[in-house]
Amino acid sequence: MTEVVEVLIPGGQADPGPPLGPAMGPLGVNVKEVVDMVNEKTKEFNGMQVPVKIIIESDKSIAVEVGTPPTSAIIKQELGVEKGVGDNRSEVLGDLTMEQVVKIGRMKKDSLLSYNVKNAVKEILGTCLSIGATVDGKPAREVQRMIDDGTYDEVLTEQ
Repeated sequence: MTEVVEVLIPGGQADPGPPLGPAMGPLGVNVKEVVDMVNEKTKEFNGMQVPVKIIIESDKSIAVEVGTPPTSAIIKQELGVEKGVGDNRSEVLGDLTMEQVVKIGRMKKDSLLSYNVKNAVKEILGTCLSIGATVDGKPAREVQRMIDDGTYDEVLTEQ
C-alpha cells in the first residue's frame, strides 16, 4: 500500500522534528534519510515555505515531490524584503534585474500556465506589478511591453 505525506517545510531546512518526523515515524522509514532527501530537493528555496509530497511505497522506497513556493515569496526573497507594499501602487517594493526575473521564471515554469520562458517571465512580471516590484528600474507593465517588442529576446532564449 502506498502512503503519501504532504507537508509544508522551510526549503533546505527540514529536520526530524514536526511536521516531518511525527508523520514519517509510524511508517517505518528512515526519517533522517527522508529529511536529507527533502533538504537536497528544496535547497534552492532556502527558508521559503515549500509544499513537499513524500510517497512511501509498500517496499519502503521513497519518492519526494517538491512544489514551488508562491511567486510573490520568491520575488520577495530575491529582493530581501519580508512583505509587499500593500495597496499603495506608487510605492516601490524593490528593483529586480531582468536576470533575476528570468531565474524565477525558470524556477516556476513547470507550475505556471506558460509553454516557454518568455511567457513565464511575463507571468512573473504580473506578480511584480501586483506587489510593487520594478525591473531594471522600470514598472513591470513597461517591461512586459518591452518583451513584446523584442527588447529582451537575447535573455529570454530557451536553455
